[in-house]
Amino acid sequence: MASSERTYNLLARETSPYLLQHACNPVEWYPWGTPAFEKARSEEKPIFLSVGYSTCHWCHVMERESFENDAIAEVLNRSFVAVKVDREERPDIDRLYMTYVQATAGGGGWPMSVWLTPDLKPFFGGTYFPPKDRYGKPGFLTLLLSIERAWKEERERILSAADGMNEQLRSLVMHTPEPATLDEAVFHRAAKTFAELFDSDDGGFGTAPKFPQPSILEFLLAYAYYTGNEHAREMALFTLKKMDSGGIHDHLAIRNVGGGGFARYSTDERWHVPHFEKMLYDNAQLAVLAAEAYQITGEQGYAGLADDILNYVLCDMTDSNGGFYSAEDADSYPETDSPGKKEGAFYTWSRQEILSLLDPHEAELFCYIHGVEAGGNVLDDPHMEFTELNILYRKHDFQEASVHFSMTPESISETVANARIKLFNARIARPRPHLDDKILTSWNGLMISALSKAYSAFRNRRYLEAAEKAANCILDNLYDASSRRLLRRYRKGSRGIEGKADDYAFFIQGLLDLYEASSENRYLKTAVKLMGKQLELFFDHEAGGFFNAAVDDTSLPVRMKEDYDGAEPSPNSINVISLYRLADMMDRNDFREAADRTITFFSKTLNEYSRQLPCMLKAAMLPYFGTRQILFAGSRQDEKMKKLKNVRGKMYLPDTFIIHADEHETCTTPFLSEIAQRTKEPAAYVCEANTCSLPVTDGEKLEKLLLPTDAPGNKKG
Repeated sequence: MASSERTYNLLARETSPYLLQHACNPVEWYPWGTPAFEKARSEEKPIFLSVGYSTCHWCHVMERESFENDAIAEVLNRSFVAVKVDREERPDIDRLYMTYVQATAGGGGWPMSVWLTPDLKPFFGGTYFPPKDRYGKPGFLTLLLSIERAWKEERERILSAADGMNEQLRSLVMHTPEPATLDEAVFHRAAKTFAELFDSDDGGFGTAPKFPQPSILEFLLAYAYYTGNEHAREMALFTLKKMDSGGIHDHLAIRNVGGGGFARYSTDERWHVPHFEKMLYDNAQLAVLAAEAYQITGEQGYAGLADDILNYVLCDMTDSNGGFYSAEDADSYPETDSPGKKEGAFYTWSRQEILSLLDPHEAELFCYIHGVEAGGNVLDDPHMEFTELNILYRKHDFQEASVHFSMTPESISETVANARIKLFNARIARPRPHLDDKILTSWNGLMISALSKAYSAFRNRRYLEAAEKAANCILDNLYDASSRRLLRRYRKGSRGIEGKADDYAFFIQGLLDLYEASSENRYLKTAVKLMGKQLELFFDHEAGGFFNAAVDDTSLPVRMKEDYDGAEPSPNSINVISLYRLADMMDRNDFREAADRTITFFSKTLNEYSRQLPCMLKAAMLPYFGTRQILFAGSRQDEKMKKLKNVRGKMYLPDTFIIHADEHETCTTPFLSEIAQRTKEPAAYVCEANTCSLPVTDGEKLEKLLLPTDAPGNKKG
């Protein structure tokens, strides 16, 4: 069938930008759901499951090569039921079948390609397949024909193998590991493991490709706080600085206009050559790290980095209703009339183009600072995508440039700022990468946390207002107050998909961080309600831990428990932290017990594979080293109260939670309410184990009270 004659398939009815990208394929795609499953059963056909996301480079490649290919589409339509899934909308489906692919193919990634029996049991899988045989390996068409033949001739063997694999997946999920004793040694072993993997030249852990891995950096900062281990702190701070300087960071940012932020990962060891897609969840977590780095060091460079990231999100990734979009693509058209997209086309520059846009002196300074070369500055370019092009990075700082050019750092800063404006304006005239404009509850929760923490650290009202607007967007559009249930996705007035564990976990965390930043009691009350609902829907009351799908979700053959803090932290890890916070704030032993049981469930993993769950290790430090609360008593609007809260906001205190009570709102527990009611003027109390300090009304005294009693950065002593 000619391209001009093609009609829409069933994906045209969907909301997901990824599914809509495939709505004109000649493949007769189905979305995940009953119609697809019934067709497979009634026609006795296997299911071909393709999982990806709208800003995935290799997903685009496989679409162009295979799913737009009429010959391949003919085989898929004849002998399979083809099902498309957006992994960002259905992380539970993605996680289940990715576990299978990783176990059988030796690795995973997207696009993910899995063949299932009609009752959804996997029997073969992989990731990207080229359309034709290549390098002695079968191409996608050859593979389809082989599976088509095997399904006809060896179906019983395939069904038997699928049954066996399904039982292995089920036993893996339902198996309760034997609890292991957790002591302080588990934290030291983890820190030692990361130190052994640490790249002392370029930061990060391991070799290329390099990912930001915020959960590891969060663990190292917390570990340093509790133990005084300076090397752990320096590994995290050094890595953040290296990423800040690298090409993974978009260096063309204009405040209140746009640009900036971080790409998904670096293909090389030096953070120079990124995979250019920008994800909301990466930028949210890195903004938190930048704010915490500022709290620890007081260095303005980290404050500027946090502002850069949040400026990008607020300018380029924010919907008019306050919600945050999901991602920007790596690929775009090099020119308006270009026939095809190219990775990084929006972000890369030839030296000649820069010289044509800037004054000679501006160009000389800019090229020196950002490492621009006449023949291009990309050394590691296996696919020859960046020939004679430059990826901007910070090769020299202003102080080095000051010496080199015999100019003051201030004049260099001004000149480079003007150059950036000119280049930024030239860049926005280029075709922009595709924007995935769906609003996910989970990732919005992460960004609400980032904005709330940044407001506490920097007192920039723009951050607090954006966090509140985003929270209200989720509560207005994706939360049913009567059932206390969340939905996952909102896009252009359409909402849907029952919330998953990460939606509840990340949004609850966001509400708690927003409560601490704003002192608005309604955010705390909603977080408590949602935590109760999450325990009802997702918690394993027999073995402990949280499943990734709700107890009443019948769309999956197996529910799993997330046991890995990867690009996003596991909902289990975040839930442990939030449960301990709420247990302290609300005096809820049921929350504390759920946190304890979750840690117990994962204790064997924490002991034997600590690098797998760094965020949960950070969570496990709370009961081990102890927590405390700051009770702020008095009017939120009083200037004395604002000064007291400013003191807390500028300090890195991962063990310390905030509670607020004034004349209009009672406190969270009778014990703390009684203290608050006796307070005559704005004051802060530092409380630990139901014992509170005398009221503090002076900021310097509060800071002294909050500092560790032993060595700086050493809470344990």
